[in-house]
Amino acid sequence: MRRGVGLAAFDRQEQSKRSFAELSTQLSQSQVDHLHAQLNQFRTSLAHFATTHRDSIRRDPAFRHAFQQMCSSIGVDPLAGPRKGGWWAEMLGLGDWQYELGVQIVDVCVSTRERNGGLIEMEELLRLVAKLRGVSGGEITEDDIVRSIKTLQPLGVGYQVVSLADGRRMVRSVVKELDEDQAVVLAIAQQEGGRVVEDILVSRKGWTRGRARAALENMLLRDGLCWLDEQDEECGKAYWVSSAMKWDV
Repeated sequence: MRRGVGLAAFDRQEQSKRSFAELSTQLSQSQVDHLHAQLNQFRTSLAHFATTHRDSIRRDPAFRHAFQQMCSSIGVDPLAGPRKGGWWAEMLGLGDWQYELGVQIVDVCVSTRERNGGLIEMEELLRLVAKLRGVSGGEITEDDIVRSIKTLQPLGVGYQVVSLADGRRMVRSVVKELDEDQAVVLAIAQQEGGRVVEDILVSRKGWTRGRARAALENMLLRDGLCWLDEQDEECGKAYWVSSAMKWDV
């Protein structure tokens, strides 16, 4: 009798487990179906919005920024290339637009590399790219530049946005890292219109003369980021950081 009761209870327990498992599967499938329906509805609404405001997204930088922020908040990348973005990139045409902007950034960086050593101020890059695009290219912003540079990273050519201590941003187009001393020299060069001498680094930063000389010599000889003026009127020897100089181009 005890054995019969035990087996019956065991059977009921097993049946309950199977029932719960079946119910769980049904609930899971129902949730998945509901999620798919929501995603399809969301995709349709987003597609309608994108196609309706396509011209505004491409032409108006403020509208484009707001649209990108909205997409980022929900984990959608509207500027992904055709392979990554699929229908999204094709619908907006922003994938090709972003790569076109990337090519123009490369054009400007390469054409100015001889004079700035592969390091250009963001403001200057934005000005030259806008000039290259012309009026018909529409207005672009620093945010557009930053996003396009991210699309260049898989090329492995060193394009990167560098932030200085004073908040300014520069774009590096060569494969080399800036050390802390070079970042300080660049920030001072921005303040001085490109001209830096050892005395400035010693007085403002408290560096030893040896450290100041080493940082400047490395930028001159090793990295090609500055020029040497051995006939400076004040100090007799000054370094001109080309990426911090203003050019009328």
